[in-house]
Amino acid sequence: MKHPLLFGFLFLNVSLTLAQSNRYWQQHVDYKMDVTMDVKTFQYKGKQELIYTNNSPDTLRRVFYHLYNNAFQPGSEMDSRVQNIADPDARMVTKTKVDGKEIKESRIAKLQPDEIGYLKITNFKQDGVTAQAKEVSTILEVDLAQPIFPGKSTTFTLDFDGQVPVQIRRSGRNNSEGVALSMAQWYPKIAEFDFEGWHADPYIGREFHGVWGNFDVTITIDKKYILGGSGYLLNKNEIGYNYQDAGVTVTIPRKQKTLSWHFYAPNVHDFTWAADKNYIHDVIKGPNDVDLHFLYLNNSKIIDNWKNAQPIMAGVMDFYNKTVGNYPYKQYSFIQGGDGGMEYAMCTLMLGNGTLKGIVGTATHELGHSWFQHILASNESKHPWMDEGFTSYIEDLALNEIAEKKVANPFEPSYKSYVKLVNSGKEQPLSTHGDRYDENKSYSVASYTKGELFLTQLEYLIGKDNVLKTLKRYYSEFKFKHPTPNDIKRTAERVSGANLDWYLTDWTATINTIDYGIKNVESATDGVQRTGVTLERIGRTPMPMDILVEYTDGTKESFYIPLRMMSFEKENPTPESKRTVLPDWAWAYPNYFFEIPKAKTEIKKITIDPSGLMADVKPENNVFEQK
Repeated sequence: MKHPLLFGFLFLNVSLTLAQSNRYWQQHVDYKMDVTMDVKTFQYKGKQELIYTNNSPDTLRRVFYHLYNNAFQPGSEMDSRVQNIADPDARMVTKTKVDGKEIKESRIAKLQPDEIGYLKITNFKQDGVTAQAKEVSTILEVDLAQPIFPGKSTTFTLDFDGQVPVQIRRSGRNNSEGVALSMAQWYPKIAEFDFEGWHADPYIGREFHGVWGNFDVTITIDKKYILGGSGYLLNKNEIGYNYQDAGVTVTIPRKQKTLSWHFYAPNVHDFTWAADKNYIHDVIKGPNDVDLHFLYLNNSKIIDNWKNAQPIMAGVMDFYNKTVGNYPYKQYSFIQGGDGGMEYAMCTLMLGNGTLKGIVGTATHELGHSWFQHILASNESKHPWMDEGFTSYIEDLALNEIAEKKVANPFEPSYKSYVKLVNSGKEQPLSTHGDRYDENKSYSVASYTKGELFLTQLEYLIGKDNVLKTLKRYYSEFKFKHPTPNDIKRTAERVSGANLDWYLTDWTATINTIDYGIKNVESATDGVQRTGVTLERIGRTPMPMDILVEYTDGTKESFYIPLRMMSFEKENPTPESKRTVLPDWAWAYPNYFFEIPKAKTEIKKITIDPSGLMADVKPENNVFEQK
């Protein structure tokens, strides 16, 4: 006979073990880096100490680092991609005409030895013991001297030599706008290990995924340069740099040629900085006492634009705080980096020579990434739509909020862009890895546009109020946790009560389309004044139906057909008008019939989805209009 207390203890122990093995864990890193930059050769030397804590249930015997700079070399995977993709990034090619035909050539392929980027690693040790490290293009593979057991920490140390490439994309030197140094992806960065395993993707040109931790970084550079980037500057007084709030001036001895800038960035998964001798640096107070920094070149043509953008961006941050959740740091920097716009921890590098509208538009988008890429931080390589698309959604909400003339549907251009991609025949599922799209255009429209439509269309499915509640709950529950597509879906389900697994599958894992139409409108034949309407589902993706009927007397009435597999009834989005909820429509039935209790002659117009929030690829068959 088994002792009941012993059995109970064993059961409890097994249950606790299972619960612990399924908990949401994150690895943790603490970086300490000392770097010296030679601004004449654009080469730098550094030492890195990294304390790595294994919070996973796995024993680790290998680790991987990213060496992003190595992508900027002739013959690299990034170079090959530029040469072989049908629509290479315009920033990464040179154009020449041969016999009247335009030829595009990879800029990377033409880099000379003193123009390429590189990171060379030496003296790699684990807890003082040499470990075997092998460089494989943009990845460093390390066989550990000893395994890292679950719950244990170890210390990695290494030396690195780097060269800043001529700016091709995102990072580099001497870019087209004249910024000296845009230092993104510049250091040996440990790869992320999570419940899916290692994410040691080669750097081909797309997005990133990183481990949260604390960055203690000291950068020694020519004293004429002004720096900005991730983290808080800890030694304002020592370097004599006026951050406005420092209110001090320090005399630097003439013989001293360099200054050491000491930054600390807590709980981030990247560290980026930029430097130039001609930066203007402004600081204003943003919401929740956040310091908003603006670093831009001393160019009379752009100064007014950058200054006018400052209060606008404070307002945008306030809007994001209220829409998604509070920004958790006390600093954010908008930095003219001279190449498009790219989000980084606590800062963005962006173009700076454009119009005020252009600067605000780029800054609004990049700031939005702080919530979705640097705080929630879904895997941007595997699911770029979760970051780019959701950021585009709140960007369009924010820009419409601050616009002088607001529009009813600020997402309308995105719907048109998506339909154009579908009609091109070049669409690929959102589940495609960011590096695996056949064309850059397909990637962009999928990630930015179709990703945004995931949320706008969710408004159509469960209502805008529920979507906004979903965003806030998603942010609150999954910040600093690397959420997956299932997490946003489950959050929306918990908020609304709707079943949405079908939606996540169809919209992200397939290229199934939505196409509903009004098949037939006919008068009743028994003399009773009513009109029969037959709808048809033409595309594979199911949807509930919002239908607006406009009568000849100027009145309106709506009808709602729930989708059976949702097990959900949406609240009336237009409570000022009468709405009739009809029996649900199951996906397997291609047609649906309902009646309007008025004669056909009294009907002026019938419209499927008057909101325009359903991404129907053939909207022309969504309307019946009495001629």
